[in-house]
Amino acid sequence: MATIFKTLSSDDITSTRTLLHENVPVTASIISGSTYSGLNIKNYSHGMFQSVYDYPVLSSSANHLFDLTCGYATGSGLNNAANEQNSKKVNIYGQMAQVLVGYGADGSVLEFDQDGNLSGGDKITEAYFVNISRLLAKDEIRKGTFSLSVGDDTTYGTPFGSIKTISDTGADQNYRTNSPAGDYGLLYTGSVDGAAVGLVYYQAGVVVLTASVFGAAELNAAAEESQALLTGSDIQDNADALRHRMEDLTFNNTIELNSTIYFCNANHNEFNYSSNPTYLSSSQVIVKSGNAQNAPSSYITSVGLYSAANELLATAKLSEPLKKDPSSTLTLRVRLDY
Repeated sequence: MATIFKTLSSDDITSTRTLLHENVPVTASIISGSTYSGLNIKNYSHGMFQSVYDYPVLSSSANHLFDLTCGYATGSGLNNAANEQNSKKVNIYGQMAQVLVGYGADGSVLEFDQDGNLSGGDKITEAYFVNISRLLAKDEIRKGTFSLSVGDDTTYGTPFGSIKTISDTGADQNYRTNSPAGDYGLLYTGSVDGAAVGLVYYQAGVVVLTASVFGAAELNAAAEESQALLTGSDIQDNADALRHRMEDLTFNNTIELNSTIYFCNANHNEFNYSSNPTYLSSSQVIVKSGNAQNAPSSYITSVGLYSAANELLATAKLSEPLKKDPSSTLTLRVRLDY
C-alpha cells in the first residue's frame, strides 16, 4: 500500500548551531577618505556623528562601515556650558552609557568603567565612540579579534611615524557579561597587565575609546591634544581628527547559523508506490511490466515537510531521483537553516 504521510518523532529531529566567521579589514585610505577625496565621508546637519562608507556616499555601491562620535559624562571635568556643542556631547555620552552600561540602584546612568567592575575603579568619562555597522559586525564581533592601529606620532602631517595598536587581547577567555547590551571586552595598547584604554561591545558592535588613549599625540593641525579638542571643537572636527590617526581597523565578525535537521526514514515497506497518475495504466502498475509478481518501485525526487494539519511548510528537492523498492531503505537528511 502506498505511504503518503509519515509522522516524525522527536528522535527524528535535532538542532545544531554553527558560528561562521569572516575577517573584516578597513584600511587607512578608506577611513581617512583619501581614496575618494572625502566623498565617502558623510556629515549631518545635526552634527552629532559622522558616517564612513566604503565608496562615495552617492554611489549605489556604497556600504555603510561605521559612525564616529564623541562625548563626556555629566560629572566629567570637561563638562562646561561654554564648550563647543557641550550639551550634545553630554547627551551622546549619556545615550551610549544608558544602552551599554545601564542604570545604578538609584536610577542614575552608570559611567563606562575602565576595568569592567561597575562597583568601583576608574571610569571612562571622556570617550570617542566607533559604532560599527551591522553590515560589518553581523551578529557580533568575534572575541579576541578586534584590532585598531592608530598613529601616535606628535606630528600631525605624518601621524603614522609611530603606531599604537589597540586590541582586545585575551578577551576570548576573559570578557565581561554585566552589560545590558551583551558581552564586552577590555581594550589594551600592550600587556593586559596595564590599564585598559577602552571597551568593545561585541553584540552591539560599539567601540568606546578613552580620550586619554592618545596621550600627548596631536589630534589636529592646531596641535590641540585630545581634551582640548573635545572641549574646543565640534563633534565633526573630533571625528575628522580621529579618522586622520586611524591606520586600520580589523576584526572577525560572527554569523550564527541555526539549523533544524529532519531525518526522513523510508523503511523497506514504505514509499514504494507513487501517487502520480502516470504510475498506473488501466489500473495496472506500469513499472511491474504486466507481471503482478514483480516488486513495485518508485523514484523519490523531493521531500515535503507538513504541519499537523497537513499544510505544506517546506519542500526539499533531491539532486537526482532515488530509486526506492521493497529491498531497500533510505534516510533522507533535510536541513532548515535560519
